[in-house]
Amino acid sequence: MLRQVLHAGLRTSFHALGRFVASHPVFFASAPVLLSILLGASFSRYRVEEDVENLLAPKHSLAKIEGNLVDSLFPVNRSKHALYSDLQTPGRYGRVIVTSRKGSVLDPGHLDTILKLHRRIYQMQVTVPASGLNSFNYSFSYLCLPDDKNVCIIDDIIRAMEEIQSARASNISAPVLRYPITQLADGRQAYIGHQLGGVQGWGPSGAVRGLGTGGKGEGVRSARALQLTYYLQARGGLMDRVAGQWEKAFCAELQHFAALHPKLGLYPSTSSSLRTDFQFSSVLAHRPLLVSLGACGVLAVLCCSMRDCVRSKPWLGLLALLSITLSGLTAAGILNLTGATYNSTYLGIPFVMLGHGLFGSFEMLSSWRRTREDQHVKERVASVFEDVMLRFSGSTMLHLMTLGLAASPLTNMEAVRLFCRTAALAVTISYVYMLSFYSSCLVFTGYLETGYRHGCFCRRVPKPDRLDSKPAWYRCLMYTRYQDETQTTTAPHGVAHSHDSHLLLGCVRRCYGDWITNTYVKPFVVLLYLVYISFGLMGFLQVTQGSDPSALVAMDTTTVLYTRAQQRYFSSYSPVIGFYIYESAPYWNASVQRDLLEYAKGFQRISWLEAYLNYLSDRNQSTSQPRENFTHTLRHAFLHEPQFAHFADDIIFAERGQGEEPDVAASRIFLVAKTTENKREEMSVLLDTLRRLSLTSRVRFLIFNPSFVYLDRYAAAVSSPLRHSLLAVLFLLGLSSLAVVEPLVSVWLGLTLLSVQFGVLGFMTLWGVELDCMSVLCLISALGHSADCSGPLLCGFASGRGESRTRWVRVALERHGVPSLQTLICYGAALVPVGSVRSNLTHTLFRCLTLTAGCSALHTLAFLPTLLTFLPPSKTQGQGPGGEGPRQEVECVEMNDSTRVVDQITTV
Repeated sequence: MLRQVLHAGLRTSFHALGRFVASHPVFFASAPVLLSILLGASFSRYRVEEDVENLLAPKHSLAKIEGNLVDSLFPVNRSKHALYSDLQTPGRYGRVIVTSRKGSVLDPGHLDTILKLHRRIYQMQVTVPASGLNSFNYSFSYLCLPDDKNVCIIDDIIRAMEEIQSARASNISAPVLRYPITQLADGRQAYIGHQLGGVQGWGPSGAVRGLGTGGKGEGVRSARALQLTYYLQARGGLMDRVAGQWEKAFCAELQHFAALHPKLGLYPSTSSSLRTDFQFSSVLAHRPLLVSLGACGVLAVLCCSMRDCVRSKPWLGLLALLSITLSGLTAAGILNLTGATYNSTYLGIPFVMLGHGLFGSFEMLSSWRRTREDQHVKERVASVFEDVMLRFSGSTMLHLMTLGLAASPLTNMEAVRLFCRTAALAVTISYVYMLSFYSSCLVFTGYLETGYRHGCFCRRVPKPDRLDSKPAWYRCLMYTRYQDETQTTTAPHGVAHSHDSHLLLGCVRRCYGDWITNTYVKPFVVLLYLVYISFGLMGFLQVTQGSDPSALVAMDTTTVLYTRAQQRYFSSYSPVIGFYIYESAPYWNASVQRDLLEYAKGFQRISWLEAYLNYLSDRNQSTSQPRENFTHTLRHAFLHEPQFAHFADDIIFAERGQGEEPDVAASRIFLVAKTTENKREEMSVLLDTLRRLSLTSRVRFLIFNPSFVYLDRYAAAVSSPLRHSLLAVLFLLGLSSLAVVEPLVSVWLGLTLLSVQFGVLGFMTLWGVELDCMSVLCLISALGHSADCSGPLLCGFASGRGESRTRWVRVALERHGVPSLQTLICYGAALVPVGSVRSNLTHTLFRCLTLTAGCSALHTLAFLPTLLTFLPPSKTQGQGPGGEGPRQEVECVEMNDSTRVVDQITTV
C-alpha cells in the first residue's frame, strides 16, 4: 500500500511538473543557455593541478608521515658529500640516462663525450627575466646543492669517469671500476648501482658475467647506460622560477646534444616532467573529443529520425547533446568560480554525462511517441514526465550515490575524490537541464508536430492531395500520414502504431524480440552468460594494481621514454632504501650491533655502523665498548678519516651535558635489494616485511624511499571507493525496495550491477588494464551506466500483469530496450576517436568505457530478456503500481475538421 501511495504521489508530482514546464517553454529553454554563458565566462580563472603526487598517491599513508620525519631529520641540504638520486630528490632536479647504441658507455670515445656533456650542462646559463635591466644569468654552480667545500655535489660516477680519463691521459693504468659498490681515489666507497646500468662484469676466473649480475666488488667490463642527476635548490619564489627555467634549458640542451651525437641515446627527466606529461593527455584529446561530439551528434540525429517527416525529431538529437554541453559548461564555470583545479582524469566526466543524458533524452522521446497524438502538447509532455521521470530520477540518484560516496573523505585517493565530486556536480546539472532545457525543446518540437510541420525544415507539410502533383523526391522528403488517414485502434498502452516505427523499433519488434525469446535461442544465451562469467572470473583472479604514475601519462613523452630506459637498464637493483634509526640506541651494545647487521644482511649497503665496526676490528679494538669510548672514537677518529668523512651526513649527535660525550640521537643506513622484472611488486613486499620487523625490533627504525608514497596502501586506497560505492548502491536498492521499487526489481538490478562490474573488472584485466585510479573511476561510473541501461527494462517488465512472460519481455524491449540501444550506439561512436589518442590514460579510459558499454548492452539486450522469461517475478493477474494492466477493447469514433481532432466519442 505504501509503495502504491508513493508511486501515485511521485507520478502525480512529475505530471504537474511536466505541465508547468510545457506552459513556460521559453523560460526553461533560455535560462540554462544564459546561465551557461555567464558561468562560461569564468574560464579566465582556469587553473591546472600542479601537484601530481597529491593526486595519484594515497592521501593518508604511513609513508607520507615517514617521509616528513625523514625530511626533518635528514633534509637534502644537510647532505654535504653525496646524494642518491632515487632516495633524496629535492624540489628541482635534472636527470638524464645516457645509452650507447653500440659498445659501452665506458669506451674512451663515449666516456669523453659524456664528460663533455657534463661540462656543457655545468656551464649552461639561463637568463631571468628574459629581458630588461634587471636580468641576471644563472648557471648550475649558482643553483646547485653545495658540499662542505662549497662545491656542487655531483654523482660519484662522474668522479670515477674523470679518474679513468685522467689515467688514460697520463698513460697509466686506469683504476678498476667495480659494481655496484666501487672505491674512489680518496678511499671512499660509493654505491653506483643506480648510476651505471646494463653492466657486464668480470667473474672471478676472468669470464664475462651477464647483464646486471655483477656482485659486490666485481670489476666492470662494459656498461650500456649511465644515469646522471643534477640537483637544484629552490629558495623562495624567484629561485624556484629560475630552477624551472633551468630545467627547460636542460631538456633543450640535451635535445641539441643528441642531434650532434647520434651514437648516444639521451633520455631526460626533470621534476616537472611527470606533471607536464600527465596534463599533456588533455591537450592531445582536444581534437578527438570534438570528433567524438560530431560523430555522436550525427548518430543521435539518425536515431531520432523516422521516415515520417512530421513525427521525426532529428533536432532533438542535437538538442540533447547541446543540453549535455551546456550542463558541462555550467559545471566548469562553477568549478572555476570556486577555485578548483583541473587534471587529465577529468577527461572521463564528459562520457559519464553523455551516457546518462542521452539515455534520458531517448527515453523521453520514446515515451513521447507512445502518447496519444490527439492530446494537447502540454498533456503529452506531462504524460512523458509521469512515465519517464520517476525512473530517470532513480538512475540519477544511483549516479549521485556512487559518485557522492566516492567523493567523500572516506576516499584516500585525491584524484578519485576530485573526479567523483566534479562528476556528481555535472550529473546533477545535466539532470536539471534535462528537465528544463531539453523538455522545453520537446515542447517546441511537439507544436511543430501538431501543426504538421517538417521535423527538420519546420515547413508545413502539404496534404496528400496536393502532394501527388509534386516530384518523387519531394514526395519522399515530405512523406507523412495525416490523422484522418489512420485507423485509430487502441492497443495496450505503450505499443506505438506501425507508421510511427523507425528502423530500430521495427527491428526490435519484428525480429529481435521474437528471436531472443525463442525457446531454441535461450540455451545458447545462458551458455553465453556462463562463458561471460568464466572469462570474467579468469581476469578477476589476475587483477594487478598499477601504482606506477608513468602509466597515466601521454605516450612518447619524456616520462615514458625515461621510464622505459630505466626499467631496461637499471632493474637489477632496487632504488636506494633509507634505513633510519630515529631514536637514540645503544650502538655500543653487542646484541644491538648484531641485530642491525642482521637486518641489513642480504642487501647491498652503505653503512656507517658496519664501516665503523670494521674500523675498530682493523685496529684490534673491541667493538663492544663503553658508551663514552665508543662515541669518542666515532667522533674524533673515525669521522676524521678522509674515506669515512662522508658518514658525518648519516649521524646526528645530541648533547648530554657539560663534559660528557654526546649521544647518537639518530642515524641512517642505505640499503639496496637485488630485484627482478617485477620491481614494484618486490618493493611492496619488502616494505611490508621491514615494517613488520620494525614493530618487534628493540631498535626503533623506519624505512623510506619516495616510491613508497605510491606503493603504501595503494591497493586499499584504489579499491575502497569502488567498494564503498557498490555497497552504497546495494543499500539504496534495498532501502528503496521497502517503499518505492518492487523488491524483485531491486534484487534483479543489484545482481545486474554486480554482474556488469564483475565482467568489466575481469575483461579489463585480460585486456591489459591494471587497477589504477583511472580504471577505478571508470568502474565507479559503470555502476550508474549499467543502472541507466537495465533499470527501466526491469521496471517495465515487472510492472506488467496478466500476460505471458515472453509477451512482457518483448514489450519491455520495445519500450526501454530501444532507447538503451540508441544510447549505446551513440556512446560507442563517441568512444572510438578517444582510442586513437596517444596516451596511456586515454587508452585505459577507452578500454574500460568500451567494456562498460559492451557488458551493459549484453545484459540489457541479451541476458536479462532471456532470464526473465523463466525466472521471477511472475506474471499474475492484477494491477501493479504504475503498471499497464489489461485494458478493455474500445472502439473510437473521431470527428475531424480542417485543423485537427475536435472531439472524440468513445463507446465501450
